[in-house]
Amino acid sequence: MGNDNGKIDHKAEELGGKAKEVAGDATNDESLEAEGKREQAAANLKQAGDNVKDAVTD
Repeated sequence: MGNDNGKIDHKAEELGGKAKEVAGDATNDESLEAEGKREQAAANLKQAGDNVKDAVTD
């Protein structure tokens, strides 16, 4: 169950990054857009780690 909380946190981080990217694009704020993209990339790496853990424990 603890692993599921991490997965939820990582997905939320990805979605928050996407929201920042979209907001930055809509307001022509390149810094906010880039921050959103960085957050999404970090969350995707964490999700990949979750997938590896799942594969090993299965």
